Amino acid sequence: MENKRILIIAPHIDDEVLGCFSSIGSDTFVLYCGFDESHIEFEWVRSRPGSSERLDELYALVEKFGFSYKLLHHRVNHYHIQDLIPDFEKVINEVKPDEIYLPVPSYNQDHRVVYEAALTALRPHDMNHFVKRVFAYEQIQDLWNHNYHDFKPTYFKEVDMEKKIEAYETLKSQVRSFRSPKMLRDLASVRGIQANLEFAEAFEILRWVQ
Repeated sequence: MENKRILIIAPHIDDEVLGCFSSIGSDTFVLYCGFDESHIEFEWVRSRPGSSERLDELYALVEKFGFSYKLLHHRVNHYHIQDLIPDFEKVINEVKPDEIYLPVPSYNQDHRVVYEAALTALRPHDMNHFVKRVFAYEQIQDLWNHNYHDFKPTYFKEVDMEKKIEAYETLKSQVRSFRSPKMLRDLASVRGIQANLEFAEAFEILRWVQ
């Protein structure tokens, strides 16, 4: 596996676009934790491009924006910390990123499990690659977070909103009214004001080693 500077852990196909599109590029590796909850066997779906709308959208997204990725076999809404930790450790050791982006824990149970598993996989350990910069990324739906996590925006990156919305609409099956393109633009405008930029994405610094 080719080493990449940035690793994004996405609980679902769309979280990488919603939360950290500004970090997506040719030097980015996205680790998707699982596939839609379904009675269709994952191996059957994966072996037949075109058999799943969400996978077809992922292929189109990768073709447009040129990042690398891996899709794990875990089933959405049934993630378990103990199952994710070894998968995360394996990918971190293979990719050896300089930066890693995790979802903010929220009312979404998959995001909470992924966050906790990733923190364990990122612990200092002589068997694991040490990632010097670790960030948590927010999403528009996290504005209703019910005190699961008090998100503190401490790091900002400028984002091209036209490209971000294009990427989001490529995942058309995931576009929702509660995270509409307009809402994404509005949040990016607020974060931009905080950072003296037109549009920005905000992150919380979990670890920073210079």
